[in-house]
Amino acid sequence: MKRAERIAQLPPYLFAEIDRKKAEAKEKGVDLIHLGVGDPDQPAPVEVVSALTQAAKDPALGHYPESVGSIAFRRAAADWYQRKFHVSLDYRREVTALIGSKEGIAQLCMGYINPNDIALVPDPAYPAYYSGVVLAGGIPVKMPLHENRGFLPDLAAIDPETAKKAKVMFLNYPNNPTAGTADKDFFADVVEFARSYDVIVCHDFAYGTMVFDGYKPTSFLSIPGAADVGIELNSMSKPFNMTGWRMGMAAGNPDIIGTIAAVKSNVDSGQFNAIQEAAVAALSLPETHYERMNALYQRRRDFMVDGLNRLGWSLKKPKATFYLWVPAPAGYTGATFAEKLLDEAGIIVGPGSGYGEYGESYFRIALTLNEDRLQQALDRIQAVL
Repeated sequence: MKRAERIAQLPPYLFAEIDRKKAEAKEKGVDLIHLGVGDPDQPAPVEVVSALTQAAKDPALGHYPESVGSIAFRRAAADWYQRKFHVSLDYRREVTALIGSKEGIAQLCMGYINPNDIALVPDPAYPAYYSGVVLAGGIPVKMPLHENRGFLPDLAAIDPETAKKAKVMFLNYPNNPTAGTADKDFFADVVEFARSYDVIVCHDFAYGTMVFDGYKPTSFLSIPGAADVGIELNSMSKPFNMTGWRMGMAAGNPDIIGTIAAVKSNVDSGQFNAIQEAAVAALSLPETHYERMNALYQRRRDFMVDGLNRLGWSLKKPKATFYLWVPAPAGYTGATFAEKLLDEAGIIVGPGSGYGEYGESYFRIALTLNEDRLQQALDRIQAVL
């Protein structure tokens, strides 16, 4: 039973490897501190759980859903975009539901990338961009993200011949794993680049509500001309503590949304209608919800950055996401230091190489534990330095 060659091209999925090592340590009875996966420790909002409970009792909602999402969900998504980011969307043509935004990455690739087509993929990055391109038979071309550029790709450094052949460009700001941010000027340059080379832009905005210190994130779709060249992905997972619920959306260019919908209708049957009703409740939450969650993560960010800096690091406090992108100590790569932390301190972090070649000297910390556990992590790190 020979696997397809595309499977051999996939790197080991980062979180699967973390899970494997976690299981081994558990068998040894290690008290593990999990800072490796961005899975919120907070519960889904009460209003969301209540909406799901009520909707699940309605037998009419147990039938096959529309693969593109219910009218109620798509309308709520469009209203949310208008309220949060001042972006106007036609919910009928410019929004589709996703079973988590990760699904949208794969479906966009399947809809546009032919064998040996090029896609521009940031590095380091969420691994699903690279994998989505490979599974579609495409060739990922890396756009390096360096700290001295604020973890923004250098569009001018992309070879023009490569750009002419590229079908898709993936971007993600606020960024996972680096916590880098992008402003309107950068996105305006992206729009111009996409127009010049006929490239589809897919901007992953999954962390667009997780912001600190008064920072205001920019939706790619708020840039003039952006909806002519691309789409934006969003997710219920991080802002509403709904990672396991698998609910997201794609919004923007109606032709691209239609292509994703065409792929979806052939590979999945949509998300359970009751979960869509719960997502409507999430998207309708007041601004106080975001303020409360961001205050929580800002406290954790400050606590962990200050603690690591006392141990010898010189970290700046990121303006968004619940991640810290931390340089490995001298003499270590991100992977070897992550291994040391797991073996000697019982701490799981994300080795930077799992996010790409240019992440090799970093590791990622997810701020998804309370301050007592973060202090224990700091104590254990200090003991092995």
